[in-house]
Amino acid sequence: MTPFARSTTGVEGLDSILRGGLPANRLYLLEGQPGSGKTTLALQYLREGVRLGERCLYVTLSETADELSDVAASHGWTLDGIDLFELAAAEEVLGDGRHQSVLHPWEVELDGTIQLIQQQVERIKPTRVVFDSLSELRLLAQDALRYRRQVLSLKQFFAPRNVTVLLVDDLTGEGGERDAHLHSLCHGVISLERLTLEFGAARRRLQVQKLRGVNFVAGYHDMALVTGGLEVYPRLIAAEHHTPFAGEPVPSGVEGLDGLLYGGPLRGTSTLLTGPAGAGKTNVALQYVTAALERGERCCVFEFDERIGTLLTRSKALGNDLQPYIDSGLLELTQVDPADISPGEFAWTVRKAVEERGCRLLVIDSLNGYIASMPQEKQILLQLHEVLSYLNQKGVTTFLVNPQHGLVGSMSIGNIDVSYIADAIVLFRFFEARGRIRKAISVIKNRGGGHEDAIRELRIDTQGIRLGEPLERFRGVLTGTPEFEGDSVKLLDERSA
Repeated sequence: MTPFARSTTGVEGLDSILRGGLPANRLYLLEGQPGSGKTTLALQYLREGVRLGERCLYVTLSETADELSDVAASHGWTLDGIDLFELAAAEEVLGDGRHQSVLHPWEVELDGTIQLIQQQVERIKPTRVVFDSLSELRLLAQDALRYRRQVLSLKQFFAPRNVTVLLVDDLTGEGGERDAHLHSLCHGVISLERLTLEFGAARRRLQVQKLRGVNFVAGYHDMALVTGGLEVYPRLIAAEHHTPFAGEPVPSGVEGLDGLLYGGPLRGTSTLLTGPAGAGKTNVALQYVTAALERGERCCVFEFDERIGTLLTRSKALGNDLQPYIDSGLLELTQVDPADISPGEFAWTVRKAVEERGCRLLVIDSLNGYIASMPQEKQILLQLHEVLSYLNQKGVTTFLVNPQHGLVGSMSIGNIDVSYIADAIVLFRFFEARGRIRKAISVIKNRGGGHEDAIRELRIDTQGIRLGEPLERFRGVLTGTPEFEGDSVKLLDERSA
């Protein structure tokens, strides 16, 4: 391999963060507390080497061969093609013809241990080596200076041999703190973390601490440990994903609704549908989805709150049967559990839907569920803003459903104002007239162009979505406490055509 060659890790997201993989023939540190996913990532790295036809060696000082086989089997893998060097097994350490039942790491002098590893490397001549873990070397060394000298000697031993080495450290030594000297010795450092929330699944994240000579994607990146290995979700950077597109209006197929935004929201913009529960927000979003499907555009709906079955039943009652579009693959309805998904994973899912499956219109229902997936409030708007910016750069039309508290409510969620992140805002309200609760709809913002400033009655029934004349004889409709002024007013009746 040339000095500029890359050693891919076998984890798509991590390779993306590393801008193509680890620079080959260098020494790297993979660190993290027990349970953070280090062994799984190390095995994926070696399996990728086997797939590429490289010779791979796993040096294990902490786990037995049986334990490693169990880890691999839990992901549906085998260790075929990976040379395993286990110090706890005498046959592996001393070779055939030597008689000793068990040789534990703490029974071997450090110098002898290093020598045995070097002999194994010389015999196998691998291009990828995983050394798991450094905590056992610390125990053998008994002295910090001697330990660091041996790590340095390992680096010098591997340097001329065209080997990419992954040192695994579980941070169990020196009070669980990171070793700054070890960081400086290695060409790159990858840190894994496992976080336990008050409710829901444990969250994992990854950070590349350093990588010499590479403009990697810095910061924390969410990840998940699933059957099949570690999945890493790179932090989304919207500015890197611009695609030219025509910003024409996106119609809903309902004349009155399209008139509110002078033809519809523009492509590459986000529209916030905000109002109290039951005011018609999701139904209006589904109307835009149905119209897009009829034009042959691929659509994605991410449901954080409502069950998909309920959504399909409701849509069919309004005359929009979505099941055929699901069967054809034109529509993707995804049920999202905010307790089990991280914001980074959601952003990665959105990115795959757009880049791999060509999604042109996307609905997030609702923002309450999305924000519930991120306990750290300081990052909520930054994450959401980056996702929306990415969708805008890709020319995707986005609808955000924002259920407000009470019958009046405000455009904030958990004391966080979400109104500024949207390009257009459609406001839904209830009002009372002639002894009935009615719905009103209006547009209060549209960055993409002009919009109607009237407040109209909204009717949603078996005839679909209809809009009435402007509510000119009412005052205070948007406050939730309207007052009628005048002798008569023309309202939509449920029996009218």
